[in-house]
Amino acid sequence: MKHASRETRHGLIAEFKSAQELIDAAAAAHAAGYRRVEAYSPFPVEGLGEALGRPPSRLPWIVLTGGAIGGFAGFMFQWMSFEHFYTLNIGGRPYFSWPSFVPVTFELTVLFAALSTVVGLFVLCGLPEPYHPVFNHPRFAGVTRDRFFLTIEAADPRFDRAGTAEFLKGLRPSEVAEVES
Repeated sequence: MKHASRETRHGLIAEFKSAQELIDAAAAAHAAGYRRVEAYSPFPVEGLGEALGRPPSRLPWIVLTGGAIGGFAGFMFQWMSFEHFYTLNIGGRPYFSWPSFVPVTFELTVLFAALSTVVGLFVLCGLPEPYHPVFNHPRFAGVTRDRFFLTIEAADPRFDRAGTAEFLKGLRPSEVAEVES
């Protein structure tokens, strides 16, 4: 019976009035052993990821890789073009004149880094996500203005509806409600 109720319930949501309250609640939830926890705020909150126990982002490595591929591709494209395909001696310069390759190489490095940033961000964030169960909560629209929310999903191994609700109420939120799937 307990498993059947988990299928129709996404979890519990608690509403907080300030970013500091949200950080404290997230840290307390992580310390209590909850791992399927998500926080929502109207602006980026410094330290919230650490309070939730999130590992550092892999996005910088994706951007570095994209930029390196772009720079290498730009340099190789020019080298192959001038050295092998169009061997024209213009102004007496050598075929492999790398200083003239710098502007295009730089521009392709920046272009590939920017494109890999956008694609990496979308992939890592799981976007686009046109629907999420927390959108069903009537007050969740306030997250775009001045509200802060913390959800504990029913899929969390420590989730117990009554126990988790009491835990969230102990964090002194404005409201604790159930989120239906």
